[in-house]
Amino acid sequence: MSQAAISPGRWPLAVPLTLAYLVFFAAPLLMLVATSAYEDDGLTQSGWATWRKFVADPFYWKVTLDTLKLGVMTVCATLLIGYPLAMVYIQSSERWRRLMLFIIIMPVLLSVVVRTFAWIVILGNEGVINQVIMALGLSPTPLRLLQTELGLVLSLTQIEMPMMLLPLISVMARMDHNLIDASVALGASRWRTLFKVVLPLSIPGLVAGCTLVFASSTTAFISQSIIGGNRLVYLPLVIWQQSLVVYNWPLAAVASIMLLTSVMLCIVLIAALGRRGSRYLHV
Repeated sequence: MSQAAISPGRWPLAVPLTLAYLVFFAAPLLMLVATSAYEDDGLTQSGWATWRKFVADPFYWKVTLDTLKLGVMTVCATLLIGYPLAMVYIQSSERWRRLMLFIIIMPVLLSVVVRTFAWIVILGNEGVINQVIMALGLSPTPLRLLQTELGLVLSLTQIEMPMMLLPLISVMARMDHNLIDASVALGASRWRTLFKVVLPLSIPGLVAGCTLVFASSTTAFISQSIIGGNRLVYLPLVIWQQSLVVYNWPLAAVASIMLLTSVMLCIVLIAALGRRGSRYLHV
């Protein structure tokens, strides 16, 4: 390490970032923890009764597990669709790459509210999906897709797809294609080349994409509320109801901490699986 890298004169440059971190992240998080340590709505009686209520109630555990399951299902759906699209991207010409990149980024420029309401039209009884299903004779009546987990996963898959594709194509576009050509020249099949060359090299993009999609889908309050409605209850909806409808701030704080903790643990698990999968695929 060079002397310039450890020069004491460089440390003051980190002061603005440190202050911003303390003001906008650490302080609100500490306030959230402090609020969860009260037992009443008026924040006058300190204690851990709210935590005991949350932990002892099976309803809140079910809501937490359903929230994490929604994130896992969305990650799986975006991965199954996004990885083949990323393969098509890296094998396309520069002209088609620019077009595909524009198509990928274009939905991000629209508000998530607009995209979510568009999915209400698509998933409705007179929507495109039901019209195609009935035209093909697969069902005599429209399927119920709104306010169902299937409909929510379908909408989140499209909404979160850029989060999966952008890290993937960023990593895969930098891969050395000579390695793929060498694998084919040595007699490896396309599937063996995919699993032994392409997949290991793209794992950093996979981990980044899965992390972004999981964190975003589990906290997608607007999509969960509009598509899921009142039939599907997830932690973001519980937090909103307890904080702005019931005004039970301690319970809202507990639910927020549980959401933050559970999502962080799952992200750590995704990173660990990525490292383990990388070692396994390189064997």
